[in-house]
Amino acid sequence: MPVTAEQTAAWAAEYDGKSPQTLLKFALTTFPGMAISFSGAEDVVLVDMAVKSKLPFRVFTLDTGRLHPETYRYLDTVRQHYGIAIEVMYPQSDAVQQLVNEKGLFSFYQDDHKECCGIRKVEPLRRMLATTNAWMTGQRKDQSPGTRNSVPQIQLDTSFTGNDGALVKFNPLANWSSQEVWDYIRALEVPYNPLHEKGFISIGCEPCTRPVLPGQHEREGRWWWEDATKKECGLHIGNVEANVTRVTIS
Repeated sequence: MPVTAEQTAAWAAEYDGKSPQTLLKFALTTFPGMAISFSGAEDVVLVDMAVKSKLPFRVFTLDTGRLHPETYRYLDTVRQHYGIAIEVMYPQSDAVQQLVNEKGLFSFYQDDHKECCGIRKVEPLRRMLATTNAWMTGQRKDQSPGTRNSVPQIQLDTSFTGNDGALVKFNPLANWSSQEVWDYIRALEVPYNPLHEKGFISIGCEPCTRPVLPGQHEREGRWWWEDATKKECGLHIGNVEANVTRVTIS
């Protein structure tokens, strides 16, 4: 039976303020074999916690075809380090070919990034999430003040559909800071993307990611030509919709 909004709200209240490990264990116990989204530093922390929990889980990543070489090597590093399978989701080749043929390789600099991200990221994610009834992300509230400052630890994801209709989304690190993430990585010698050593903090596709300067917010390195309130690729579109609602109400 699909999970309801009321049930999700009850879980959110029960686990509010609990540690990421406690929430992760609850998620993996309640939804055995649920999918963990993997791409960055926060996500590898979740993978490390999941491996240590000894509970069943899946890991997936989105290969847009535009990632940094370092990111591709990093995926294999994580796969080998933990001895896990990483399910790689690819965009539909026909859609990519049509976009590139009609608009070139860098249309997002003029048209904004939504069309390209929709083809290369959102559509593959939609296919992946249709195979599960819950997923887990490394979102944090302080990652993006314009879109993520109200990210809950547990929510009903109404932007996508799971294999039984409803889809529950867990964000165990929602209340952690970047410092806490990196303290965990360094203390436990968790592997991380070597681009972090070159000034990259939030890492996406190569054309849309650049290092940040001292004092800049970590999200400044993503889609730097766009407004801060639009810095979501569509994977977490609910954040933007929620932000618009709050602004409208206020």
